[in-house]
Amino acid sequence: MKAKKSDTAWRHANIGRLLNNALRRFEARVLELMNERGHAETRIALLSLTRNLDVEGTRLTELARRASMSKQAMGELVDQCSELGLVDRMADPADGRARIVKFTRAGLVWLNAFRDAVDVAEREMRAELGKATMDTILKGLVAYGAKFDTLNDET
Repeated sequence: MKAKKSDTAWRHANIGRLLNNALRRFEARVLELMNERGHAETRIALLSLTRNLDVEGTRLTELARRASMSKQAMGELVDQCSELGLVDRMADPADGRARIVKFTRAGLVWLNAFRDAVDVAEREMRAELGKATMDTILKGLVAYGAKFDTLNDET
């Protein structure tokens, strides 16, 4: 049975799809800015690690939980970021059997460039949407997603 157009319109207008489209556009712009600033190594997949990594370091199992990924998949991302010189693994002082993933000096430089790219992309978004709309979006997203924000950084 062929679905009527009105029966499938919800697939294009639901909030999940709209948020995903906006995120894809925003992240594409951030990646473009990172590339322009000499960080061509930056890929979308690496963001799953770096956006969940506390500056003081985070256990691999916690990174995987925050990113809703398997430990194996997160381990592969850590390996990729390590090969790029962005992160290191070190012994956890609280548990010698566990490993902490931490930004390297080069990783912190990358993180600052990433922050700058996010700031530019946000300013561009604010200019396109207007201050009132952007303020409303931010306020709503903060309230809606607050319990899912697992990053421990206070910055």
